Parts: sequence; C-alpha cells; structure tokens
Amino acid sequence: MTIDPEEPRELLVRRMTWEADGVLSVELAHPDGKPLAPWTPGSHLDLHVGGQIRQYSLCGDPADATRYRVAVLNEPSSRGGSRHVHTKLRPGQNVTVLGPRNHFALEPAASYVFIAGGIGITPILAQARQAERDGIPYRLIHGGRSRASMAFGGELGALRGGEVSFVPQDEQGHIDLAAALADLPADALVYCCGPAPLLDAVEAVCPAGQLRIERFAAPVVERDGDDTSFEVEFRASGTTVTVGAGTSILDAAESAGVSTQSSCRDGICGTCETRVLAGVPDHRDFLLSDAEKETAGTMMICVSRCSSDRLVLDL
Repeated sequence: MTIDPEEPRELLVRRMTWEADGVLSVELAHPDGKPLAPWTPGSHLDLHVGGQIRQYSLCGDPADATRYRVAVLNEPSSRGGSRHVHTKLRPGQNVTVLGPRNHFALEPAASYVFIAGGIGITPILAQARQAERDGIPYRLIHGGRSRASMAFGGELGALRGGEVSFVPQDEQGHIDLAAALADLPADALVYCCGPAPLLDAVEAVCPAGQLRIERFAAPVVERDGDDTSFEVEFRASGTTVTVGAGTSILDAAESAGVSTQSSCRDGICGTCETRVLAGVPDHRDFLLSDAEKETAGTMMICVSRCSSDRLVLDL
C-alpha cells in the first residue's frame, strides 16, 4: 500500500533519548508495526505538538523502514512546540505527523562540505551517512556553544568515510569558514544548516551556486514597491477570492473556509506548498531553488504572491 505523506497519520512515540544539553531525540514507529513511508537525507516531518505544527529533520537511517528519528532542541523562545516535546510528550503516546518532505535534498557532487551549527546537525548527520555509503569524499564541521550542547557526537565520531571536526565555541570560538571553504573544488557542494548568523557567514564566503542551506527562520527582505491585490481561484473548493495588498493567499484561503495546511507562515517550512494550475506566482519563499521556481509548478501560499492578474490553485 502506498503511503501518502500529505495525509496526517498517527505514529507511536517508541523511545526518547537525551542526546545533549537541551536536546531530546524522539523515535517514532507505526502503532501496528507497519513499514513507514520512505525518506531521503535532508527530509523533515511535520509534527503536531503543543497545538502547533513544527518541522523536525529526520536524523535516523533511511534504510530502516520501522522507525523515524527526529531531535528537538528545547528552545526558550518556543511558541509551544519544543516545550511540549520536552515536558509533555512521552513514550507510549501517539503524535500526528505529516511527511516526510524534502526541501534540502542531497544532490550529486564529486565531494561535499557539511557545516552544521547546533541542532542543525540533524539533517547533516543523515546526509553525511549517505555520502559515506556512496563513497563520496566529504568534510563535516559541527559547531556549537559547548561540547555538552552538541548532539550526536558519538555517531559523528564513528563515521569513517570523511573528515569530521567539532568546534565548540567556548573552547575554539566560531568556525573558521574562510579556512573551511578555502580551495573549494568547483565540483563540490556545501550543505549548511544552523542559526541565521552561521548561514549569513557561509553565504558571504561560499559561491552561491555551490551552497545549499536550510533555515530555522526567515531572513528579513526589503522589497521595492507596494503589493497589489489579485484574484485567486481555489479550483478544488470552487471558491474564488480577492487577495488584498496586506493579506496573504493563506489568510485569504482560511477566511474563505478553504482547507489548508500551514506552520511557519514565513516561507521556510514547506507545509503550505500548493500546486499552481494557472497564473504566474511571485515566489517569496526561502525553500525553492531558482530552477524549482521555474519548473516545480508549486508555491508557498503563506508568503508568495502573484505576478499575473490571477492564480488558479489546487485547493
């Protein structure tokens, strides 16, 4: 039976493990022991936790169809998701999930440089393992506030196919990105996940065409000119609305009673990704590559708008 990753389903919390200061891993399985939907390194799950939908990268083994593993940082500024995982969620409970989805896929390359900051190690761990399985050279640099705060050190240390280094800030300062990316081969790709300052610093020294990043939060973007209103037809619902200059497509859909899925509302998670049937989107998300914006035929309706007079969406 094919499993639809866009259909919410209940999974069992089978195990929770303390991985580092403030980091819990959560192992999920089908309540009846059935195989789970396949995934690839870089994928994430949407978890319904604490009244929120939150995205957590899969950091287990894609070859193991019996379980998923995610890791959750207990974030002080959490809106409820991570706090719920750390204080309320326990083994034996069920949790609603969507996915897996992958907006951070490992693309073919002659070699890789993986750079992770803090909990950003979660997608990078699975990607490094894949590179090792494929016999592709890689270097992995994991930075964090302290060794005690850096999860999966033992698993990273057990990797043998590449060069792995740890940079605890309280001992060594920040990652020396200029040195890490010096003499980067033209056929290499750099994958980076972590807090915004790390991503900004990597972007400043890495050729854009060779860099792939995953964000925790949307950057601030200054835009020229004012937004204008446009019409959107939600084809499956038989509803047409006018989206005002100060309103998102997502807000307009919810106000019209059109069923949607959403989480971040900042264009970084992909939960609201919607198929475009007609019209020209004005892509403003931070997930789709330039090529995907041209060819994927989807858009993130929480932030993206319309470059034509009208859009027709599969909602």
